[in-house]
Amino acid sequence: MPEFIPVISEQEIKKQVKKIGQDISRDYQTKDLVLVGVLNGAFVFMADLTRQISIDHEIDFIGASSYEGTSSTGQILFTKQPDLELENRDVLLVEDIVDTGNTLLKIKNFITLLNPRSVKICSLIDKHERREVNIDVAYSCFSLEKGFIVGYGLDYDEKYRNLPAIYDLKL
Repeated sequence: MPEFIPVISEQEIKKQVKKIGQDISRDYQTKDLVLVGVLNGAFVFMADLTRQISIDHEIDFIGASSYEGTSSTGQILFTKQPDLELENRDVLLVEDIVDTGNTLLKIKNFITLLNPRSVKICSLIDKHERREVNIDVAYSCFSLEKGFIVGYGLDYDEKYRNLPAIYDLKL
């Protein structure tokens, strides 16, 4: 039976998402902002974040997979590409968690090929335990050192995304 150890409460998440939304609104007030959420994990965070951004912006999604079963293949497969024109626009990649950074770096490099004016990263969780590449996370709600976390969009084998808070999963 899995054990769920609370890490970040629903109230803490709401407070930090609101703060990050205010920071993004301030920093992008004169820019042409497009949020590009990384599927599947970022959809919950993206939905709450977009409602906390007070300036006009558009949203889109990108899908990428580097997993086969429960282990990474090291190769990235794009399962959905952005629908919006991103050339000369200010793209903010929205991710649930930055862990090794490998997949997100490949996504950022792909988006850069679409000639946006800028590309930055916003992550719910910036996790450093397994980081393998140097990647700049411009906005993060929380920084964690370790743990296998689930909830608020984060999953284990496509389960537990629906939990309203974040937990360390012990199997």
